[in-house]
Amino acid sequence: MRWLMTEQGKTNGKDDDKTVAKGSVKTVAKNNGKLAMVIVTFKRQGLLQELFDSIVHLTVKPWRIVVVDNENSPETKGICQRLEADLAAVRRPEDPDSVDAKGGSDHVVYLPLTANTGGAGGFYSGTKEAYRRGAEWFWLMDDDVAALPESLEKLDPWMGKYEAIQGGRYDFDGGDFYWQYQTITFLGVPNPFSPPAFGPSRFHRMNSMCFEGGLFKRTVVDKIGFPDPRFFIAWDDANYGYLASTVTRPIIVEDKVLRRTREMANLEIAGLPQINSMSDVKRYYLMRNRGFLARYYMAHGDYYPFGFALGNLITFIKEIIRLVTVDRKSIRSGLVEICKGWRAEHKILRDKAWQPMPSPLVDQDFPQDFPQNFSGR
Repeated sequence: MRWLMTEQGKTNGKDDDKTVAKGSVKTVAKNNGKLAMVIVTFKRQGLLQELFDSIVHLTVKPWRIVVVDNENSPETKGICQRLEADLAAVRRPEDPDSVDAKGGSDHVVYLPLTANTGGAGGFYSGTKEAYRRGAEWFWLMDDDVAALPESLEKLDPWMGKYEAIQGGRYDFDGGDFYWQYQTITFLGVPNPFSPPAFGPSRFHRMNSMCFEGGLFKRTVVDKIGFPDPRFFIAWDDANYGYLASTVTRPIIVEDKVLRRTREMANLEIAGLPQINSMSDVKRYYLMRNRGFLARYYMAHGDYYPFGFALGNLITFIKEIIRLVTVDRKSIRSGLVEICKGWRAEHKILRDKAWQPMPSPLVDQDFPQDFPQNFSGR
C-alpha cells in the first residue's frame, strides 16, 4: 500500500490556469506533504463503519486519520481501534514520517469530546489536532460519505498546483451530486446558477467549500486560522471556503472522489437536486449563523448591508419553500426555529466583542474562553 506524501512547494495557488491531464497521477510522495483525513461523527456508527471500510480500500492511504467523536462513545472508539489494526497490518516500520510531531505513530487518532460541539466544533478540534501533529494537508468530511478507491490519486495532481480543492461527489442514489460552489457575496447566498458542467480544464473556480471532502493546505490554515467552532452547524464550511478565497484560488474539480451514503428527501429544479430535507435544529443555525458570515464579510470589506439583508430574505423564502415541499411535517416548528435564528443573527451583528479566528501561528488555543458547548443556544 502507498501512503500519500505529495510533492509541495511548486505553487502558491495563484499561477496560471492549466489543465491537469487525466492520466497524470503522482503516486510517490515528496517534500513532507503529509495528508490528514479529519472526520467528525456523532451517533452514526453504521455510517462511520461504511466510511472506514472505504478507507481500507483506498489505493493511496492518508498519513493520519483524525476521528472527532462528538458523542464520546465506546462503540465509536472500538470502530477506530479496528480501523487502526486493519491499517497497521499494511504499514511498514520503514515508511517515512511514521512518527508525528506529537510523538505518535498510530495511523488513526481518536479524539473524543466531552460535549457535542457540532460539525463546526468538531472540524475545529480535528483540524487543530492534525495541525499540531504536523499535517500538511487537511481532508475534511462528515461520517455520511464514503471515499472512492482512487480518490487520493485523483486529487494528487491538483494538489501540486492549488491550495484548496473540492472533489466531485456521487449522491446516495449513484447520480452526480450537484453543489452550489459559488457564493454571491453581495447577498451572502449560494449561487443557484453555478455551472454544473466542466469544460476542458476540468475544474471551476469557487469561493465556498463543503466539508464533505474539502481539501486544503497547511499554508491556508496559517493565513485564515482553523474552522470557526462558533458556527456549530451550517455555513461553517461555506465561510471557510470564502476565507480561503481571500488568500488563494480554491477550485472544484470534475474528478469524483466521494459518495454520499445517507439518503435524504430533496426537491429537483431543472433536473438537479437543489433543496434537501433539513432538521429544525439546522434551520435555526442556518439563519443565526448568517450573523457570523456577515461579521467575516465585514472584516474583509465584502459586507453590503442592503445586499446582505436581501440575502436574509432570500434565505427565509428558500426555507419556507423547503418546509412546504420536502419537510411538510415540520412547517410549524420549522418556522419557529427560522424566526428564532433570525433574531439570534441580529445579536451577533451587535456583538462588540466579536473577533475572527486568528492564525494558529499567533494563537493555536483560540477560543480559550468559549463555553465547552459551542451551540450558543
